[in-house]
Amino acid sequence: MTTTTSRPGLRAYEDSLRLAPAEVVAALRETLGAKLVAYLGGVRETRAVREWADGTRIPADEVIQRLRAAYYVTAMLRDRESAPTVASWFQGMNPELDDVAPARMLREQDLDTAGPAVLAAARSFIALG
Repeated sequence: MTTTTSRPGLRAYEDSLRLAPAEVVAALRETLGAKLVAYLGGVRETRAVREWADGTRIPADEVIQRLRAAYYVTAMLRDRESAPTVASWFQGMNPELDDVAPARMLREQDLDTAGPAVLAAARSFIALG
């Protein structure tokens, strides 16, 4: 039996699928901050993020999928980087994404395209430092 620690990112992937939406949002908020989570979730107020994390409000299915993708990348990066570095990585222009910030790509582009691209950029960042 293979353990989740034998493959980098496997635990993050499994958690991104298994955690309840409120747990995903709470973990993202802890690492990225409420404003960035609100941006990723397509809402203007951090109150919605707090309500999502509390479980008193449920994000739309599409938003949950985007937040799960963001969680996967965040958890993978957090294995090696500090929370401020991860938050900066999400917001900064990324040369592997044609100088688009990963957060912007996840928010504005089709998730089937943006998700794998952002994930590949995160893996590259981890590998190259």
